[in-house]
Amino acid sequence: MSKASLEITNLTKKFGKFTALNDINLKVTEGEVFGYIGPNGAGKTTTIRVLLGILQATKGQAKVFGLDAWKDAVEIHKRIAYVPGDVNLWPNMTGGEVIDLFVSLRGKHNKTRREKLLKDFDLDPTKKCRTYSKGNRQKVALIAAFASDADLFILDEPTSGLDPLMEQIFQECVLEQKNNGKGVFLSSHILSEVERLCDRVGIIREGKLVETGTLAEMRHLTRNTIHVETEKIVEGFESFKGIFDLKQKQNILTFQVDGNEIGAVMAHLTQHNIKKLESTPPTLEDLFMLHYDTKGG
Repeated sequence: MSKASLEITNLTKKFGKFTALNDINLKVTEGEVFGYIGPNGAGKTTTIRVLLGILQATKGQAKVFGLDAWKDAVEIHKRIAYVPGDVNLWPNMTGGEVIDLFVSLRGKHNKTRREKLLKDFDLDPTKKCRTYSKGNRQKVALIAAFASDADLFILDEPTSGLDPLMEQIFQECVLEQKNNGKGVFLSSHILSEVERLCDRVGIIREGKLVETGTLAEMRHLTRNTIHVETEKIVEGFESFKGIFDLKQKQNILTFQVDGNEIGAVMAHLTQHNIKKLESTPPTLEDLFMLHYDTKGG
């Protein structure tokens, strides 16, 4: 059984009367990529700051490698790599010098790995940091993280400012670390990125973890989109259980169906001789919007 890279238990963080985090529970194991999603202000960065020992929890526990995130922060930092969404660097140092500094803080320095990452991310390490664009500053932090021998990667909107090609390189690096048995805690609002990379996902809303699990476990909460053409015209389908947003033109129907009603719906349609059928599974974006739909639709 895999060990926990980090574990949060009944975590609450208050700033005066404002509750930024409300009774959060989650765990990330070795070799797992955990996606932590929610809009700005939901509590993602506050959670990460507690894990990094920057903020002290008001109530509950945050442990990394079994150590207390607040009391043992120095020891924990020796084994983690952190990439924020907005990287600030020393303006008079070169990108290469900053990378070497960060990597040296963790002891081991794999120069071959460093050179490969510089090439993959297409970064000139000889330039001063003050000349870098936001995307290039982000690359410096990512190269420093992935070149180090960290046991846990805490990534807070890490691809902010990267173009699609560089984002693909980032995703390959994350999957490589996962295959090496390292834990990855990925905070993001790029749903396609989370969907591709993450084994489990947690959705945070207004400081509360409203849903957590694998994508397969969570997809029962939303609806498949079905486009079907039948030989016989289907009548009275709008009153069928689990059907939403039905559009029908003679023998062609497009609708959404709850996951737990698909079997019954398909059995009914089969009686009308299906000629053509397209089924689109729900995406992570559908799940995300389900929890943030203020109309409750």
